[in-house]
Amino acid sequence: MRDAQAINLSWLMRLRWGALLGQVAVILGVHLGLGLSLRLGPLFATVAVGAVSNALLVPWMRRRRGRPVPEALTWAVMALDVGLLTVLLELSGGASNPFSALYLVHIALAAVVLRAGGSWALTVLAIGCFGELFVGAPAHHHIHDMRMHLEGMWAAFALAAAFIVYFVQRVTRALAAREAELVEARAAAARHDKLTALATLAAGAAHELSTPLSTIAVVARELERQLARAGQDPSSLEDARLIREQVARCRDILARMASDAGASQGESLVWLAPADLVARALEGLPGGERVRPEVDARARQERELVSAHAFTQVIRGVVKNALQASPAEAPVRLGLVREPQAWRLTVEDAGPGMAPEVLARAGEPFFTTKAPGEGMGLGLFLTRALLDQLGGQLVLDSGPGRGTRVVLTWPAGGPRQSATLSPEGSRVQVAS
Repeated sequence: MRDAQAINLSWLMRLRWGALLGQVAVILGVHLGLGLSLRLGPLFATVAVGAVSNALLVPWMRRRRGRPVPEALTWAVMALDVGLLTVLLELSGGASNPFSALYLVHIALAAVVLRAGGSWALTVLAIGCFGELFVGAPAHHHIHDMRMHLEGMWAAFALAAAFIVYFVQRVTRALAAREAELVEARAAAARHDKLTALATLAAGAAHELSTPLSTIAVVARELERQLARAGQDPSSLEDARLIREQVARCRDILARMASDAGASQGESLVWLAPADLVARALEGLPGGERVRPEVDARARQERELVSAHAFTQVIRGVVKNALQASPAEAPVRLGLVREPQAWRLTVEDAGPGMAPEVLARAGEPFFTTKAPGEGMGLGLFLTRALLDQLGGQLVLDSGPGRGTRVVLTWPAGGPRQSATLSPEGSRVQVAS
């Protein structure tokens, strides 16, 4: 993620290229179009200094990619531009040059991209340079043509306004995008913290409750045997069996929570074809015959370095949700395609869809609309947490009466470049 000064400097460099082209056009227009004699050599040499400085910044910015850019550099570049503008004005009319209004462009940009100290320092510099024009260069002859001077003022105003609006708008949008990235990064970090806390809690609960639950199961079993030998009422035997069944269910829930929440924690990575992950997820899934998979051929030929168990459980959970939401015998569509830089898995059900308020909360831990015992509300939360770790995302599209569409995307290539298998080497074939 780029820092604010890197964004500011990159846009400033683009604006400088535009300004340099504008300076060349104005110099030629005044010299050739208006017939005013200008010192072209010194003027173009001054423009060349700006061009060379901008050209030198390009490779420097590439080498600094991903690292902070010092604000002092941005200030130095803007101060250089103020100095170059002063030289251009001295060579073309001094204080009487209507394009002296361009000093306001630099001051406005400084107020946007620099902190208070830097902004005021550049403002003082610009004021001093403008004042120096009254001393350093006498008014040139075109000041005596008042109409030409007023037209030049209008052109300078239009140019300054255009530069200010363009630069401020682009930098504002770039900074807003960066802020959105920061918000998403904070949300991803919060989800990861929740996942870690959940895994710790589930593992601790499973460990602490294993002994009392085992004791209850043993005692209930002994009670059931004694009741059977004593010929007690069958309802009493049924109650004892119910106790054992519920204890077993509690142990299964705790084990599943510990397993799912910590599925990707410490799991070794293996090379698998994405189609293999889909096949594993569908294997033995109740109602899996209703799933209609459409898998890209490259999903069988390429392999990714992934957490196999965690990824399989994620896909299985999404498909299971779609099967439960769809009417009996209704198909569930699953698509896996290779995009230029990512994999995209889409699961569409034929269910009733979700209301906006439900869709807004989908993915929160322990939020579920299923009946008690059918789910814990962790599936989408764990899915999003895993995709966050991979640099992917989870997108839900749903509405009342039109079913739900779940899209999972994650970067292609994994930690290293994907390996390509021959079609014969693919370990699984998923019918399309």
